[in-house]
Amino acid sequence: MSVSKTNAMRILDGQHIHYNILSYDHQDGKIDGMNVAEKIQRAPESVFKTLVAHSKQNLFVFVIPVHKELDLKKAAKSAGEKKIEMLPVKELQKHTGYIRGGCSPIGMKKLYPTYIDQPAIELETIVVSGGKIGTQLELSPHDLAQIIQAQFTELSHTV
Repeated sequence: MSVSKTNAMRILDGQHIHYNILSYDHQDGKIDGMNVAEKIQRAPESVFKTLVAHSKQNLFVFVIPVHKELDLKKAAKSAGEKKIEMLPVKELQKHTGYIRGGCSPIGMKKLYPTYIDQPAIELETIVVSGGKIGTQLELSPHDLAQIIQAQFTELSHTV
């Protein structure tokens, strides 16, 4: 199956960062993280979702395992804000260039302050969205952090 290059892939290619493309069938509409992990045959601990949140003035990106939930208090503390809340889905494309289910932490319209959940640092590779529904990218968490200028910090709690 041929995969057309996404903006995220072009950025990684331009920086000579190694990644693997993992594709999955999304015709059934099951594009949530747990279903994606199952479809690409990866443990939920290694498949990460990209969440966008905001304070009064700023947007922030949080990358956490699909089987966990973003802890807004921990996220706000990491971002140096008193309070943050999730960006409404209808505003996602306007700010990031991506849609729900295809939101990659790589290649957003702007480089927003980005935080990756601490457990990722222990993994050899993690999987994130490739920038479109049906496409995931597997790469080193350290390479990901470098390319998006992210920090590793405690962000999540188990559902």
